[in-house]
Amino acid sequence: MDKENLKKLKRKIFFSFLLAFIVLVAMFFIPAGSFDYWQAWVFCMVLLFLALFVVNYFFKRAPEFLERRMMYKEKETRQKMIIIIGDIVFFFGYLIPGLDHRFGWSHVPVWLVLISDAGVVFGYYIVFLAFKENTFAARTVEVFSGQKVIDTGPYAVVRHPMYTGVVIMFLFVPMALGSYWALITIIPIIAIIVLRALNEEEVLRRDLPGYAAYCNKVRYRLIPLVW
Repeated sequence: MDKENLKKLKRKIFFSFLLAFIVLVAMFFIPAGSFDYWQAWVFCMVLLFLALFVVNYFFKRAPEFLERRMMYKEKETRQKMIIIIGDIVFFFGYLIPGLDHRFGWSHVPVWLVLISDAGVVFGYYIVFLAFKENTFAARTVEVFSGQKVIDTGPYAVVRHPMYTGVVIMFLFVPMALGSYWALITIIPIIAIIVLRALNEEEVLRRDLPGYAAYCNKVRYRLIPLVW
């Protein structure tokens, strides 16, 4: 990637980061009715640090990967519907912790909040390992020119290690934000991830040579020895 395109990518990433941070702050602190919500501040700082680390890593080593991750226009019709439903679930899911904090529905101990933050970091680490092994892991479901089947690293264990990491993250997010009530969003979130993974496999079986053989080789999609 030439210098001019790198500059454009850097600007795009910066504004995406800024927008994401503003949205997160709004979704946590407006429902909370106060900025006195230390669990949300810690969570935001953890996410910001992790995202900056990953972006810096790939900006130096594989900027094309970041460019693919910045693509949001989904081509697959079924994926579009899954994304719309997912966005609605995530939106309301992120409002619950702030409301919980405001009205005092949950009393999550500090030690559990911090352990949950560590769980979020662990889930993000698995996502990073998946990205590192497969730089064709775009945000949209499609096959790119030159893409090949990856069966090494975490892909030798499960077919969708990125989604495995995301599931782990979302299992810990509610308690990291000091909310037990937000745990009710976990089941629909996992269901959405499962639907996305199944449809993604259909596309990859259809368009990526060798993917069907890979599925026969690696039996489990998200959880080893389970599914």
